[in-house]
Amino acid sequence: MSSASRPVPAPAPAPARTAEPTRVIPRKAVVSWITYDLANVIFSMGVTSLNFSLFVRSVVGSERADSLVGRISAVSMGIMFCISPLLGAMTDRARRRMPFLMWATIICCAMTALIARGPFWLSMLAFVVANGGYQAGVQFYDSLLPEVTTEQNRGRINGIAIGIGYIGSYIAVGVSMLMDSKTQEFPFANYFLFIGVAFLAFATPCFLFVRERINAHPRPIFTPQAVTESTRQTVQTLKSGHRFPGLLRFLIGRAFYTDAINTVILFMSLYTVNVAISTGLTKQDGEAKAKLVLMVAISAAIVGGILWGFIVDRIGPKRTLNIVLTGWMLTFVGAASIGFLHLTIGWLFVVACAAGICLGGTWASDRPLMLRLTPPDRVGEFYGLYGMVGRFSAVVGPLVWGGTTWLIVERSGMPVLTGEAFAILSLLVMVIVAFLILRRVTDAPRDWKALGSQGTPTGGTLQPAGATGGPLLE
Repeated sequence: MSSASRPVPAPAPAPARTAEPTRVIPRKAVVSWITYDLANVIFSMGVTSLNFSLFVRSVVGSERADSLVGRISAVSMGIMFCISPLLGAMTDRARRRMPFLMWATIICCAMTALIARGPFWLSMLAFVVANGGYQAGVQFYDSLLPEVTTEQNRGRINGIAIGIGYIGSYIAVGVSMLMDSKTQEFPFANYFLFIGVAFLAFATPCFLFVRERINAHPRPIFTPQAVTESTRQTVQTLKSGHRFPGLLRFLIGRAFYTDAINTVILFMSLYTVNVAISTGLTKQDGEAKAKLVLMVAISAAIVGGILWGFIVDRIGPKRTLNIVLTGWMLTFVGAASIGFLHLTIGWLFVVACAAGICLGGTWASDRPLMLRLTPPDRVGEFYGLYGMVGRFSAVVGPLVWGGTTWLIVERSGMPVLTGEAFAILSLLVMVIVAFLILRRVTDAPRDWKALGSQGTPTGGTLQPAGATGGPLLE
């Protein structure tokens, strides 16, 4: 039979469309994942941003509070900087990531409940461990984003989580205001106990209702060989950054802008109190104003997170992040001007509103951007690196702030508010550096097969992390 008369076989169906059917994500899983964001914001606002620094100030005084809080935070974040990539790589070996998230949360909540109970050194130790558990939990939580979203709705779901999450700040600040009294010292011990209980209560639905896709090829986790292999893999990833376009540049840039953001969150309350005192208010009035300023920032962050999430889906996470970083530059200029010019505290409310909008936009854009730069089979490891640079920034930022205020205030004898204004300028420089580093990073989808990403099981389909069927990367 001639070749012209031979029957032409029907084309084989595209393997990506048949091998991976569309995955249905239950609504309660999405809601539960969002609720965890609310839970961890209760901790970050109530402890890190608001009352831990005020607790330290009540014990050691205003002159030593900035530098001591900076050193304590640096120790906690330094530990997490060292182990974050290892933890992420190990979760890629496990059948599920949820147990890691659950135990990190339980440790954080238990240690939070111990702060302000017993000797001062015990409270400092409890904060270091609690903050470590919180930071590890955020890393595990972020890596679950592909389990509750698709490429089409990732920006919206993440933005809604950011916005709803900041309602946790209302809870933290509102309870703090209810516990405050003009006739008695603030009950720090009872407040931190409440934070621990509330964090665990709002986190529990995530443990129960978010269902992960099981890792079909689990490997040993808690063995010396597993630790060695995970560490080696992370080092190899950093050495071969060309195989992951934009990854290293994004991580370096992120280290700078998260440095500035985490630091301003940590010292916001102290700065507000000192601004209030410089305008003639009492320390107690200043602490009340600090909570109101935080409420303004929270309200703006709720609206900002949701709106920025829709913008991410429309123009992409990278362009959105560029706009947000520009907003941060203007915000830091305004914040520093208040300290240098001794402006009234009313201007601080304006700055807080701008900071809240930018804060919501930062997390609404950079979490999806990191996922765009991540091979689908190495989400845990890459979010470990993502977390690592955040920990590095949280070590360096407080040290820079503490060192600046120590030099300007304790050594030079200038007012505390002036020293803090100079510290804010150092944060502005970090954001500018981040913006310049990130200029060449794009959020175009990566073809991981063409780029030679290793670790994908043979015969597996290479799709964006979290994809739920459909064509291969285009």
